[in-house]
Amino acid sequence: MLAGCGADPPAVTPTGDADPVPVQVDAARDELAGVAAAAQDRHFTATYAFTPTGGTPRTVAVTSADDGSWRVDVPGWAHDGTVDVSLAATSDGLFQCVLPSAGRAEPASCVRLGDADDAVPRRLDPRVQHPFTDWLEVLTDRRAPLAVSPAAAPTGVTGRCYAVDSTSASMNAPLDVGIYCYREDGTPVAVRAAFGTLTLTGEPGPAPATVELAGAVGYSEPVGRDAPEPTTS
Repeated sequence: MLAGCGADPPAVTPTGDADPVPVQVDAARDELAGVAAAAQDRHFTATYAFTPTGGTPRTVAVTSADDGSWRVDVPGWAHDGTVDVSLAATSDGLFQCVLPSAGRAEPASCVRLGDADDAVPRRLDPRVQHPFTDWLEVLTDRRAPLAVSPAAAPTGVTGRCYAVDSTSASMNAPLDVGIYCYREDGTPVAVRAAFGTLTLTGEPGPAPATVELAGAVGYSEPVGRDAPEPTTS
């Protein structure tokens, strides 16, 4: 009886399912969630140097308005690089606008793609708008299947950079893996992902109260990346 009372208790085996997260990686995940949350509240106008993967460099214009509406203009995306497009989300919905460009002399016109929070159909998606819109929600979500670690800033970029990878085996990752860089106030300064690279050029300007669509809304078909098949008489 006395021996039983004085015996050491059995060792307790940890029951956690996951290995401990390295402190540096866990801290980077917290930091990125914080600056991404700041980016959601950051309203501005800015231009970004855009180098598509395997494509010609161009300049993308980004507007994040005070009322939460946004617009991203992407030159040379549609019809095999001959038509400029603009994507915008307002209280009236999600729109694609076709801009006057090398392959289209007509005035700008827009078509409604759906509600403001709908996803852009894949065939109409230039993808460069995502780091300023829905991917911010993923970066702030600690439940998202992401692995985050500190990363060196690309040449000429000032700000904190993070390498983001997916921990999910699914083919439908919530965002592109890559490098995401922000200033402390939430200004996105650079992104390197599957679609290419974006780098802030100059200083951001003030945000408008709301975004304006590039043209009148009509009922034409939206344009895709590929050029239409030639018509035969």
